[in-house]
Amino acid sequence: MSDLKIPLDLWEDDTEGVVLHWTYEDGTVIAKGAMLAEIMVEKAQLELIAPTGGRLRIGAQPEAIVRKGDVVGRIEPV
Repeated sequence: MSDLKIPLDLWEDDTEGVVLHWTYEDGTVIAKGAMLAEIMVEKAQLELIAPTGGRLRIGAQPEAIVRKGDVVGRIEPV
């Protein structure tokens, strides 16, 4: 199992972000490199990319406030 964390280098400063939406539904099998979610930070939309393939388990719902390093979901092996 692999935690999906907001990367520490996804944006420059320490501001919070908001999960705009997930590209896939909870339980979907995804491939490594898939764009999983869009995160809004100030006036920029950033993409959360799958570090590995497997079954997506969403933890942070749309409109959730997130910070760098937060766990927002998991990827389980299939």
